[in-house]
Amino acid sequence: MGFLVEIKRESLRLVRLFQSSRILADENKIFVLNLDYGIHVDSPPTIPTLTTSYAHGTSTTSLLHTTVGETLLRTVERWPDREAMAFLEGGVRKTFAQFQQDVDRAAAGLLALGLTKGDRLGMWGPNTYEWILFQFATAKAGIILVSVNPVYQLQEAEFALRKVGCKAIVCPEQFKTQKYCNMLRQICPEIESSTPGDIKSARLPDLRSVIVLDNRQPGMLHFEDVMEAGSSQYVQQLQDLQKTISFDDPINIQFTSGTTGAPKGATLSHFNIVNNAYYVGKRVGYTWKPHPRICLPVPLYHCFGSVGGGMCMAVHGISLVFPSAGYDGKANIAALESERCTFIYGTPTMYVDMISQPDLAKYDLSSVETGIMAGSPCPPELVKKVISAMGIKGITIGYGTTENSPVTFCADPLDNIQRKSETVGFIMDHLEVKVVNPTTGEVVPLGELGEIMIRGYCVMLEYWGDQAKTEECITKSGWYKTGDIGSLDAYSYCRIEGRIKDMLIRGGENIYPAEIEQFLHTHPKVKEAQVVGVKDFRMGEEVCACIKLADGEKCTAEEIKAYCKGQVIPSLIFSNERERELLASLHAHWVLLGEPRKGRRTSSQSSVSDRTRPSI
Repeated sequence: MGFLVEIKRESLRLVRLFQSSRILADENKIFVLNLDYGIHVDSPPTIPTLTTSYAHGTSTTSLLHTTVGETLLRTVERWPDREAMAFLEGGVRKTFAQFQQDVDRAAAGLLALGLTKGDRLGMWGPNTYEWILFQFATAKAGIILVSVNPVYQLQEAEFALRKVGCKAIVCPEQFKTQKYCNMLRQICPEIESSTPGDIKSARLPDLRSVIVLDNRQPGMLHFEDVMEAGSSQYVQQLQDLQKTISFDDPINIQFTSGTTGAPKGATLSHFNIVNNAYYVGKRVGYTWKPHPRICLPVPLYHCFGSVGGGMCMAVHGISLVFPSAGYDGKANIAALESERCTFIYGTPTMYVDMISQPDLAKYDLSSVETGIMAGSPCPPELVKKVISAMGIKGITIGYGTTENSPVTFCADPLDNIQRKSETVGFIMDHLEVKVVNPTTGEVVPLGELGEIMIRGYCVMLEYWGDQAKTEECITKSGWYKTGDIGSLDAYSYCRIEGRIKDMLIRGGENIYPAEIEQFLHTHPKVKEAQVVGVKDFRMGEEVCACIKLADGEKCTAEEIKAYCKGQVIPSLIFSNERERELLASLHAHWVLLGEPRKGRRTSSQSSVSDRTRPSI
């Protein structure tokens, strides 16, 4: 319930203490109606305002109503000679002015190929300069970028390209074991006999162009062809087009991979991602730090990389450093030192790899102020280990989903270590959150577990071409159902316990794997842990822990069980006796004890999942 407080006009400054209030005024008095659900988020909340599991992140800054192209142009005008990005493996460095020139050339080239506003272009490959170039070139031309997972195989790639009707796709010939052009030829054998730019495929009827980034291929255009195609006619067409592009237009389709069913194409607008990038940067300090340099090893096909990296660059003028095209823990550490990076992004798995580098101590990481950890559940013990091992000031945890552009909760650099390690931060600016009973839909009492739901500017437009799935997860009143189980405290800090679908039911008791995983990470010999359910005749499900030991460590199942006794669920079991005895003596191998219930992601899968949850 709210309450009414009378304050003399000369004491107006006291109103700031009421962080989420409606102010009513007459000639001599001001009345502050505290509604008990707003949280002022310009700085970490200091007043326990909430009385129920609903919060609205109020802010003194307004939402941005600009397109991606307009946003980049403003940053270019402000810092034309600042380095925008460095791709260390490819040896590419670009200032903001140089990048803008390339974006305009590529955008005009795409128009020359016959792509028009609203067409879809797929980007399929690792982190290269061309990836981020086409991210912004498509936005400038009103084309929708389709982020295709670089590890997709034939069936997945064909599904994604056909589902959204890609008219063009950009890829390298090959990266490591991924032979992109060969896979495209298997899907579309007509390519080799086609005129470049005029493909007619039976299985991908919308596809017209394949643009290869490195070695020329029969029937395919080359990257340089696109860059040279934009004559003055198309430059003018591009300029005229800017008047028709709205910040509400779709700009990006990100496929969310699930454990069951086909991937769904979360469709995001300029408005979604420009604002999410702005408020994430505001939260972590990009708006006031002099010149952040971000080490970005996370993949650009994922929202963590494309929005948290690429869009934050365009919005805040930060510099991005890409250590390698594919993930390389040693290259990350080397880049932090050589490029004097001040921030580093990563999933929990990436941080585990970095702090496990045998020669970590020889690197000078004194420039690194903080790391941002997201992508999958982040155990508190890992957060503390990273801070200690890398000698950095802190780790900031972020949480969200691709469907939410992606970040909905984020810690503040000023938060204490307990909040940084045990929560995913507080609600982002201009967003609403409520925690509800998954069965009844009613808001649960403060501190109790329920499904997290989000409403606000960040919610995607739709799942592309799938109205039924869209209506399943977005209510008529605009609430997005995350499918995640968590709780809120009175300051709007959120704790994530797991996925509704991952919840185990043992003898009628609801068990959340993430809680057990976090405890297992406190064992000094445990490097990573995953908890799954196994079928049990009597209990319905029993709990199985899959543990990866730290390098050089030996540990038995009995030792783990003894460590857990009295601390976590007593029924935690390791059921496969023979495998337990065999693996107990092995170093740095998975101690897989029991057959896991199908459907739950492994930790390695989580690190590149569509969900930007607090991490491994």
